[in-house]
Amino acid sequence: MKSVSLGVGNFTAYIILIIAVILGTAANGFAKGAQGFTLFIPSILTAITIVGCMYTLSIVMKSIPVGITYASFAGLCIIATTFLGIYKFNQMPDLFTIVGLILIVSGVLIVNLLGKTG
Repeated sequence: MKSVSLGVGNFTAYIILIIAVILGTAANGFAKGAQGFTLFIPSILTAITIVGCMYTLSIVMKSIPVGITYASFAGLCIIATTFLGIYKFNQMPDLFTIVGLILIVSGVLIVNLLGKTG
């Protein structure tokens, strides 16, 4: 069996993953506000939050396998960005979108609670 060198503890890694999701969601909101990177301040904020997001993900990947890290990040970021869209941009999801989001949450839970990597 191959030994894996762990960086931060798993609990800490999941806290950092939440920070990455917050930064990723913020980047998505700033990108929408940047209007195709035509507005300077939202464009700069987008770049800063994306770099912060990728940095925090790289820390998480020291302890959690890359596939699980990215599946968790992507799923949670999709959900958080949907809520941001509802709150900030008044973008209400329809029934099919809600069903799809429930499936995404289910997938993230399955990957984290039942999935194994080796």
